Amino acid sequence: MRILITGATGLIGQEIVKLCHNKNIAVNYLTTSKSKIENTENYKGFYWNPKAQDIDTHCFDGVDAIIHLAGATVSKRWTTAYKKEIISSRIESTQLLINALKGETHSIKQVVSASAVGIYPDSLINYYDESFKDFDDSFLSHVVQQWEHAVDGFSKVNINVSKVRIGLVLSNKGGALQEIIKPMKFGLGAAFGSGKQWQSWIHINDLARIFLYVTEQKLEGVYNGVAPNPVSNSELTKTMAKVLDKPLFLPNVPKFFMKLILGEMHTLLFDSQRVSSKKIEAKGFQFTAYHLQPALEDLLG
Repeated sequence: MRILITGATGLIGQEIVKLCHNKNIAVNYLTTSKSKIENTENYKGFYWNPKAQDIDTHCFDGVDAIIHLAGATVSKRWTTAYKKEIISSRIESTQLLINALKGETHSIKQVVSASAVGIYPDSLINYYDESFKDFDDSFLSHVVQQWEHAVDGFSKVNINVSKVRIGLVLSNKGGALQEIIKPMKFGLGAAFGSGKQWQSWIHINDLARIFLYVTEQKLEGVYNGVAPNPVSNSELTKTMAKVLDKPLFLPNVPKFFMKLILGEMHTLLFDSQRVSSKKIEAKGFQFTAYHLQPALEDLLG
């Protein structure tokens, strides 16, 4: 089997590549940086430039499936210009792949695209599964809806479409977890706002395994990429402090303060989405990290 991965050099991409190689699955990958192109039998790099709609179509050679992760990070201040970049990076890269495939004879049967739980509205009481459709007009929901709509375009070139809505990814190599624990290491950890907002988290290894599972089992449709036991922001903070053996004596950080510092992006810390993993479990997927504390001990211990 050979899989084409976009965003292969990112946090999640690197984990998926590692998993592929452990299972003797060959990887082609697309990169915007020519210096990152490698060429071995099981790891072949190809250049693309989504902004210029330029792609080396040899990337599709011998490929059975695409795992599509490319998109600008949302963890950067949302200026008007950067908000456009967040959306365009997802739409342009998706469109480039679809347009390139229209003119190619290929063996690709499936695309598994990244998506995000940010599509679900902020709520302390709802428990969201993949059938939920009553989205709101928040910026993140707007981004994800456009992104998923663009990915549906693969069906026009006879490719089955799957989407994984990613929650809070816990990794010891970067991402949100490393940012959250920085102040904690100095005894300055604190929950945000009321601390009651739900955090639907997932261990990065389980997330990589979900992407590969959906690909190998040829599952279609939307799947939530979250662990089975979401926690409140307070519980997340307390468990991190416990695992790091650090005190927590600061009051919760007020919303207005983070809004001053982060602008609109502060919603990443305060929005509440309690999200279900039951659909992917019903398809036979088994998590290795069901509960937060063992997951954090594995990553931070």
